[in-house]
Amino acid sequence: MQNRLCRSQLSPSPYSLITPLKLLLFLLALTPLFAAQDAKKLPDRALCVVCALKGETEAEKVRASSDYNGNTYYFCAEGCKSEFEQDPTAYLPPMLPRPAPAVVMETLDSRDATLQDYAGKLILLDFWASWCAPCLKAMPDLQAFYELHQSRDFVVLGVSIDEGKGSLEKIEKVRRKRGITYPLLWDAKVAPAWNAFKVKAIPAMFLIDPQGQIVAQWTGKFDHREVLAEVKRRLKEN
Repeated sequence: MQNRLCRSQLSPSPYSLITPLKLLLFLLALTPLFAAQDAKKLPDRALCVVCALKGETEAEKVRASSDYNGNTYYFCAEGCKSEFEQDPTAYLPPMLPRPAPAVVMETLDSRDATLQDYAGKLILLDFWASWCAPCLKAMPDLQAFYELHQSRDFVVLGVSIDEGKGSLEKIEKVRRKRGITYPLLWDAKVAPAWNAFKVKAIPAMFLIDPQGQIVAQWTGKFDHREVLAEVKRRLKEN
């Protein structure tokens, strides 16, 4: 092929010259063929890493893929691929332990609250919302566990990601209805805590040790009783 091209380029005939434009058009014409070959390499079904973070546990029809750090990840839709490529590390297995990010939230009486306010304690950080049924279902058990262990340098922090007008009223209503006495905070700052913790789905819980390190985390579909079992194990170690 290269020899033929070279002979053509040496030909005096203007009709046989391969101009840059012709070469570009030729390569563009081949693009669908390369794309079709790549598509054939995809598995028929695989776990979508974006949906998996939100609790999906079944393999789905593969419609897209993306390479990151030498690994290939599969997706059930182009939208999931786009989400992943915007922030890949948020969808990969977390590095543990790692430092908890510095964040500022609000108390229900509009004061700033930070994790540093609870330094030296084992913190169970629970991201929730008034519209999240699994979040609300876990609250009675979180409350009971908090009442039992709060004297042991342990605290539950319930961080609401509710947005918009009336959010504080919604949080307060949940607090009264569920009888919550552990601190409920509102994630209302311009730089929200959920973003710093790379939360992509709720429920999401993070266990932070007295040294400020995230030592465990859960997101999407999980049994909150397993979370409490891990907290109990950590309390025994301290």
